[in-house]
Amino acid sequence: MFTLADALEALTATRPATQHIITEAAIDSRQVIPGSLFVALPGERADGHDFIGAAFLKGASYALIQRDLDVSFPTLDLRSPLPADANLAPPLCLRVENSLVALQQLARFWRRKLDLRVIGITGSVGKSSTKEMVAEVLGQRYRTMKSPGNLNNEIGLPLAILRLGPGYERAVLEMGFYVPGEIAFLCDLAQPVVGMVTNIGTVHAERAGSQEAIFLGKSELVQSLPPEGTAILNFDDPWVRKMEEKTRARIFFYGLSSEADLWADNIQGLGLDGIRFNLHYQNETLNVRVPLIGRHSVHTALRAAAAGLVEGLTWQEIFEGLRQGHTQLRLVAVRSQNGALLLDDTYNASPESMLAALNLLDELDGRKVAVLGDMLELGPYEKQGHEMVGLRVARVCETLLAFGPRAHMIAEAACRAGMPKANIHEYEEAQPIIDWLKKHLAPEDVALVKGSHGLRMDRIVAALEMHS
Repeated sequence: MFTLADALEALTATRPATQHIITEAAIDSRQVIPGSLFVALPGERADGHDFIGAAFLKGASYALIQRDLDVSFPTLDLRSPLPADANLAPPLCLRVENSLVALQQLARFWRRKLDLRVIGITGSVGKSSTKEMVAEVLGQRYRTMKSPGNLNNEIGLPLAILRLGPGYERAVLEMGFYVPGEIAFLCDLAQPVVGMVTNIGTVHAERAGSQEAIFLGKSELVQSLPPEGTAILNFDDPWVRKMEEKTRARIFFYGLSSEADLWADNIQGLGLDGIRFNLHYQNETLNVRVPLIGRHSVHTALRAAAAGLVEGLTWQEIFEGLRQGHTQLRLVAVRSQNGALLLDDTYNASPESMLAALNLLDELDGRKVAVLGDMLELGPYEKQGHEMVGLRVARVCETLLAFGPRAHMIAEAACRAGMPKANIHEYEEAQPIIDWLKKHLAPEDVALVKGSHGLRMDRIVAALEMHS
């Protein structure tokens, strides 16, 4: 277990004789558990230093602070040499120059003390579902930790690392990308020996600038791998395939091409009952059925199987993990109050994930209604991305409800592709969409609700969902 002695050694290079355990680290006082370390971070809307009292009341033992407090709490100044007789009893504030840098120092120190293998995952779409499925597979043999939620940046990843204990054998950590150098920094903290890249899409192109910039940023994962490590790469994505040139590690390709090391064909979508496909590896062909929704989920299954093979699992262990089916994180199928099927995929949206959701909708029976919102942060790909979605909508759906100013481009493209104007409705607010759906959705209909998280389209599903 991570202890106060570890924390002080990481921050001061002096290890005192104390056995105080730190259960985990938290940056939100509402998420503090007894024995934890509260990290006070100054933010745009709130300053963590204002919540130290609340954190101690919830049971935090220690708090990392970077400024003097208005309220008096016992404080140990770590900017000076550690006194031999320092009182280390909780509750105690640890004064540092920068709370975030100190948190990252703790994570770097702790990771290097742990004897385990880290699998790092990045990509534009599918990171979280892949992380869940890979952890499910590896967990069939190894004690495995996965980064909770979306703890995948310079704050979240250190918090995840500090949850690791000496008993873990594998850690599956998601790594997000916003700016150049970010993934390289995360890899310095986590030290992955296996790196997995899902795809290179247009998500965050507004901040990153271009697909080329996203490619370079995500390549930092495979560049950081040691020569004895393995890069698990999507053969079907030409950008990801190019990463072969960026790493010293062994390459393991997966995809739908027989040129990949692990590949799939004969893919059958079974609607909400999952998918079935043939899996090929070396001289073996295996028939697989998994409870993942949508034909596009075959790539998630391939990634998890690839991780299992790289980590030495048997096919039996891999298939047992694939069948667990706890990984359908984003898209949830629920019934409306009148029995219509709602596909709730409101967590986020990119052109790639929109097309995948529409392809799933195409597999299902019933009249198909698409409730699609703006896709944010696409930068120079904004027009192209929305129009691609509109063209697919026209082929799959009877009716389109477009939500937001950018979704107008989806509506225009759908109209050009032959969807009748009378079947296209555009809205700037959520309530008229809810009203339309309540009035027009029939019990045999299927409605996909999807858009960027900033639009809060989950409100639409919540207003329609049948509650038991």
